[in-house]
Amino acid sequence: MTIKPVDEIVRKIRDCRRLAVTSHLRPDGDSLCSGLALVEAFEGMGKTADYVITDPIPVPFNTFSDFRRIRVGQLASTGYDAVVLLECADVSRSGQTGLDGYFKINIDHHYSNSHYADINWVDAEAPAVAELVLDLCETAGLALTPSIANHLYCAIVSDTGSFQFSNTTARAFAACHKLVLAGARPIETSEALFHNNRPEKIILLGRVLSTLRLNAAGTIAQIGMFRKDLIELNLRQVDTEDITTLARSIMGVRVVLFFKEMEPDVFRVSIRSKGEAHAAGIAEHFGGGGHAHAAGFTVYGPFPIISAEVMASVENLLDAPASSGSR
Repeated sequence: MTIKPVDEIVRKIRDCRRLAVTSHLRPDGDSLCSGLALVEAFEGMGKTADYVITDPIPVPFNTFSDFRRIRVGQLASTGYDAVVLLECADVSRSGQTGLDGYFKINIDHHYSNSHYADINWVDAEAPAVAELVLDLCETAGLALTPSIANHLYCAIVSDTGSFQFSNTTARAFAACHKLVLAGARPIETSEALFHNNRPEKIILLGRVLSTLRLNAAGTIAQIGMFRKDLIELNLRQVDTEDITTLARSIMGVRVVLFFKEMEPDVFRVSIRSKGEAHAAGIAEHFGGGGHAHAAGFTVYGPFPIISAEVMASVENLLDAPASSGSR
């Protein structure tokens, strides 16, 4: 009989004394909150656990008191019985450089995962990696504390865009039902995630939206965010998902391309799509990846040139028959 990955993971964890958790570069709400929940779950099983990520914690999560226990930096190359990587398509996605000698556990909900670890649990149908962490807790027979439940609820709300994105499935609502019964705090979570903006963030929103450009057909919206504005407004770290959501709400728009300047002539492009437009397929064309309706890639060059080139390429991809197919 085939052993399910979650059962393998629980068996391995029970044999460990000290565990580390890490997650992907440019952390988001799902990875951050799921990682904290996982560390608390491990501690509930009598283990010692650390959560270490490579990049700084973004707004608004850097204001949450519980997030102080997340360490930003590199994991030591020895000292742990296993390392859990959350939402990392491969080891490099974590930004951690000393993991070669460790037993690795890979938990992800991106279909593009390369199954690189000693145990791989990849479920592309999961609405968020938090739902898999919930399954792991239940499989281990661990009673959910209100703290764990609230972290996992926050992760799902964040990753579904407050239940507006295409990963808002029956599984997402079923998980949230369990989590609220276990002590998750929906109103408090929504306030913290969506009603916690500094005035500078709203000014930035106006500047980003002022860059809005649509293609002739009105099916692609393009916006840009530049380092000079972040520096001027003292917003070195900023959550931009709501900006993308506003552009995505434009009637007729199928794809949003959000160009974020990382350094001179280097732009991270976040893609959000709806309907049959496949964000991950577009991202893969440019060497990136992600989900069906949320993905990204990096491009290099002056903004006026690369933005026009990317827009034209995406128009061609949307017009191609294969672009309308699901994966």
